[in-house]
Amino acid sequence: MIELVAFLGNYGKEYEKTRHNVSWIFESFLPFENKLTWQNKFKGEIASCTPEQLSSWACESKIMSTKDGSPVKIPDSSPSHIYFLKPQTYMNASGESIIDVVNFYKLKPENVLVIHDELELPFGYISLKWSGGLGGHNGLRSTKAVLNTPDFWRLRFGIGRPDNKDIADYVLSSFSSEQMELLKDVFNQTDYLLVKTHLSKDPASLIGEFGKKKII
Repeated sequence: MIELVAFLGNYGKEYEKTRHNVSWIFESFLPFENKLTWQNKFKGEIASCTPEQLSSWACESKIMSTKDGSPVKIPDSSPSHIYFLKPQTYMNASGESIIDVVNFYKLKPENVLVIHDELELPFGYISLKWSGGLGGHNGLRSTKAVLNTPDFWRLRFGIGRPDNKDIADYVLSSFSSEQMELLKDVFNQTDYLLVKTHLSKDPASLIGEFGKKKII
Protein backbone atom coordinates (compact mmCIF):
# COMPACT_ATOMS: atom_id res chain seq x y z
CA MET A 1 0.00 0.00 0.00
CA ILE A 2 1.20 3.52 -0.76
CA GLU A 3 1.99 5.44 2.43
CA LEU A 4 4.08 8.37 1.17
CA VAL A 5 3.51 10.53 -1.91
CA ALA A 6 6.47 12.76 -2.77
CA PHE A 7 5.83 15.57 -5.25
CA LEU A 8 9.21 16.43 -6.79
CA GLY A 9 10.01 20.01 -7.76
CA ASN A 10 12.00 23.16 -7.08
CA TYR A 11 10.83 25.78 -4.62
CA GLY A 12 10.80 29.48 -5.49
CA LYS A 13 8.60 31.77 -7.59
CA GLU A 14 10.84 31.42 -10.63
CA TYR A 15 10.12 27.69 -10.85
CA GLU A 16 6.37 27.67 -10.19
CA LYS A 17 5.15 27.00 -13.75
CA THR A 18 8.16 25.14 -15.10
CA ARG A 19 8.05 21.66 -16.61
CA HIS A 20 10.26 20.30 -13.82
CA ASN A 21 7.56 21.39 -11.34
CA VAL A 22 4.62 19.70 -13.01
CA SER A 23 4.02 17.50 -9.95
CA TRP A 24 3.76 20.56 -7.70
CA ILE A 25 1.34 22.13 -10.19
CA PHE A 26 -0.66 18.90 -10.08
CA GLU A 27 -0.77 18.98 -6.28
CA SER A 28 -2.04 22.57 -6.31
CA PHE A 29 -4.98 21.49 -8.51
CA LEU A 30 -6.05 18.52 -6.35
CA PRO A 31 -9.75 18.94 -5.50
CA PHE A 32 -8.98 18.13 -1.86
CA GLU A 33 -5.85 20.30 -1.64
CA ASN A 34 -7.63 22.74 0.68
CA LYS A 35 -8.28 19.86 3.10
CA LEU A 36 -4.56 19.28 3.63
CA THR A 37 -2.71 21.04 6.43
CA TRP A 38 0.94 21.53 5.55
CA GLN A 39 3.79 21.78 8.05
CA ASN A 40 7.41 22.71 7.52
CA LYS A 41 9.27 19.55 8.57
CA PHE A 42 11.70 17.00 7.17
CA LYS A 43 13.39 19.57 4.88
CA GLY A 44 10.10 20.11 3.12
CA GLU A 45 6.37 20.62 3.53
CA ILE A 46 4.38 17.63 4.74
CA ALA A 47 0.69 16.91 5.21
CA SER A 48 -1.23 13.77 6.08
CA CYS A 49 -4.67 12.22 6.14
CA THR A 50 -6.25 8.88 6.93
CA PRO A 51 -7.40 6.57 4.11
CA GLU A 52 -10.95 7.13 5.37
CA GLN A 53 -10.55 10.89 4.95
CA LEU A 54 -9.13 10.45 1.45
CA SER A 55 -12.04 8.22 0.46
CA SER A 56 -14.50 10.78 1.81
CA TRP A 57 -12.78 13.67 0.01
CA ALA A 58 -12.68 11.67 -3.23
CA CYS A 59 -16.42 11.07 -2.90
CA GLU A 60 -17.18 14.75 -2.16
CA SER A 61 -15.19 15.91 -5.18
CA LYS A 62 -16.65 13.18 -7.42
CA ILE A 63 -13.25 11.61 -8.11
CA MET A 64 -14.38 8.19 -6.91
CA SER A 65 -17.39 6.74 -5.15
CA THR A 66 -19.53 3.61 -5.02
CA LYS A 67 -22.53 3.13 -7.30
CA ASP A 68 -24.86 4.53 -4.64
CA GLY A 69 -22.69 7.65 -4.26
CA SER A 70 -21.06 6.78 -0.94
CA PRO A 71 -17.32 6.72 -0.17
CA VAL A 72 -15.31 3.73 -1.39
CA LYS A 73 -14.64 1.09 1.27
CA ILE A 74 -11.11 1.12 2.67
CA PRO A 75 -9.12 -2.14 2.27
CA ASP A 76 -8.32 -3.89 5.55
CA SER A 77 -4.61 -3.63 4.75
CA SER A 78 -4.67 0.17 4.49
CA PRO A 79 -2.09 2.11 6.56
CA SER A 80 -3.23 4.35 9.40
CA HIS A 81 -2.04 7.50 7.58
CA ILE A 82 -1.03 8.68 4.12
CA TYR A 83 1.69 11.32 3.94
CA PHE A 84 2.11 13.96 1.24
CA LEU A 85 5.52 15.58 0.86
CA LYS A 86 6.94 18.50 -1.14
CA PRO A 87 10.72 18.47 -0.63
CA GLN A 88 12.21 21.95 -0.27
CA THR A 89 15.75 20.83 -1.04
CA TYR A 90 15.66 21.52 -4.79
CA MET A 91 15.19 18.68 -7.24
CA ASN A 92 18.73 17.28 -7.15
CA ALA A 93 18.54 16.66 -3.39
CA SER A 94 14.90 15.51 -3.15
CA GLY A 95 15.97 12.28 -1.47
CA GLU A 96 17.25 14.11 1.61
CA SER A 97 13.69 15.09 2.48
CA ILE A 98 12.17 11.76 1.46
CA ILE A 99 14.54 9.68 3.58
CA ASP A 100 13.85 11.83 6.65
CA VAL A 101 10.13 10.99 6.35
CA VAL A 102 10.79 7.31 5.57
CA ASN A 103 13.05 6.94 8.61
CA PHE A 104 10.83 8.88 11.01
CA TYR A 105 7.65 6.96 10.16
CA LYS A 106 9.48 3.68 9.52
CA LEU A 107 8.15 3.33 5.99
CA LYS A 108 9.31 0.84 3.37
CA PRO A 109 10.65 2.03 -0.01
CA GLU A 110 8.04 -0.09 -1.82
CA ASN A 111 5.32 2.01 -0.17
CA VAL A 112 6.69 5.29 -1.56
CA LEU A 113 5.18 6.97 -4.65
CA VAL A 114 7.26 9.67 -6.35
CA ILE A 115 5.47 12.03 -8.75
CA HIS A 116 7.65 13.71 -11.35
CA ASP A 117 8.09 15.04 -14.90
CA GLU A 118 9.19 12.62 -17.63
CA LEU A 119 11.08 13.58 -20.78
CA GLU A 120 10.54 10.17 -22.41
CA LEU A 121 6.75 10.56 -22.40
CA PRO A 122 4.98 12.95 -24.79
CA PHE A 123 3.06 15.87 -23.33
CA GLY A 124 -0.46 14.73 -22.41
CA TYR A 125 0.57 11.23 -21.30
CA ILE A 126 0.77 9.87 -17.77
CA SER A 127 2.38 6.68 -16.51
CA LEU A 128 2.27 4.60 -13.35
CA LYS A 129 5.48 2.64 -13.01
CA TRP A 130 7.08 0.32 -10.48
CA SER A 131 10.86 0.44 -10.07
CA GLY A 132 13.07 0.55 -13.19
CA GLY A 133 15.60 3.02 -14.51
CA LEU A 134 16.00 6.66 -13.63
CA GLY A 135 15.95 8.16 -17.12
CA GLY A 136 18.56 10.74 -16.16
CA HIS A 137 16.12 12.36 -13.70
CA ASN A 138 18.10 13.90 -10.83
CA GLY A 139 15.18 13.74 -8.41
CA LEU A 140 14.85 9.99 -8.99
CA ARG A 141 18.60 9.55 -8.75
CA SER A 142 18.62 11.27 -5.37
CA THR A 143 15.66 9.17 -4.19
CA LYS A 144 17.28 5.90 -5.25
CA ALA A 145 20.54 6.89 -3.53
CA VAL A 146 18.93 7.46 -0.13
CA LEU A 147 16.52 4.52 -0.30
CA ASN A 148 19.31 2.26 -1.51
CA THR A 149 16.99 0.75 -4.11
CA PRO A 150 15.09 1.69 -7.28
CA ASP A 151 12.11 -0.30 -6.00
CA PHE A 152 9.60 2.46 -5.37
CA TRP A 153 6.53 3.67 -7.27
CA ARG A 154 6.58 6.48 -9.84
CA LEU A 155 3.70 8.50 -11.29
CA ARG A 156 5.06 10.31 -14.34
CA PHE A 157 3.76 13.29 -16.28
CA GLY A 158 4.95 13.46 -19.86
CA ILE A 159 6.62 16.71 -20.87
CA GLY A 160 8.22 15.45 -24.11
CA ARG A 161 11.82 15.67 -25.19
CA PRO A 162 12.79 18.89 -27.01
CA ASP A 163 14.41 19.06 -30.43
CA ASN A 164 17.81 20.75 -30.52
CA LYS A 165 17.43 22.38 -27.12
CA ASP A 166 19.43 22.10 -23.93
CA ILE A 167 17.61 19.70 -21.60
CA ALA A 168 18.31 21.73 -18.45
CA ASP A 169 16.95 24.90 -20.06
CA TYR A 170 13.93 23.00 -21.32
CA VAL A 171 12.84 21.45 -18.02
CA LEU A 172 13.39 24.75 -16.22
CA SER A 173 11.33 26.70 -18.76
CA SER A 174 7.64 27.39 -18.22
CA PHE A 175 4.68 25.68 -19.81
CA SER A 176 2.88 27.83 -22.35
CA SER A 177 -0.53 29.24 -21.39
CA GLU A 178 -2.11 26.77 -23.84
CA GLN A 179 -0.30 23.85 -22.22
CA MET A 180 -1.35 25.01 -18.76
CA GLU A 181 -4.99 24.82 -19.86
CA LEU A 182 -4.47 21.34 -21.30
CA LEU A 183 -2.78 20.22 -18.09
CA LYS A 184 -6.02 20.85 -16.21
CA ASP A 185 -7.64 18.08 -18.28
CA VAL A 186 -4.68 15.80 -17.61
CA PHE A 187 -4.89 16.49 -13.89
CA ASN A 188 -8.64 15.85 -13.77
CA GLN A 189 -8.07 12.25 -14.82
CA THR A 190 -4.86 11.78 -12.84
CA ASP A 191 -6.77 12.63 -9.65
CA TYR A 192 -8.54 9.29 -10.02
CA LEU A 193 -5.28 7.39 -10.47
CA LEU A 194 -3.70 9.00 -7.41
CA VAL A 195 -6.67 8.16 -5.20
CA LYS A 196 -6.98 4.67 -6.66
CA THR A 197 -3.35 3.84 -5.84
CA HIS A 198 -4.22 4.44 -2.17
CA LEU A 199 -7.58 2.74 -2.08
CA SER A 200 -6.55 -0.34 -4.08
CA LYS A 201 -5.29 -3.51 -2.40
CA ASP A 202 -2.73 -3.87 -5.16
CA PRO A 203 -1.47 -0.76 -7.03
CA ALA A 204 0.21 -3.08 -9.55
CA SER A 205 -3.26 -3.95 -10.87
CA LEU A 206 -3.47 -0.39 -12.23
CA ILE A 207 -0.39 -0.65 -14.45
CA GLY A 208 -2.33 -2.40 -17.21
CA GLU A 209 -4.49 0.70 -17.70
CA PHE A 210 -2.09 3.40 -16.58
CA GLY A 211 1.36 2.05 -17.49
CA LYS A 212 1.32 4.52 -20.38
CA LYS A 213 -1.91 6.35 -20.97
CA LYS A 214 -2.69 9.21 -23.33
CA ILE A 215 -5.03 11.67 -21.65
CA ILE A 216 -5.19 14.41 -24.27
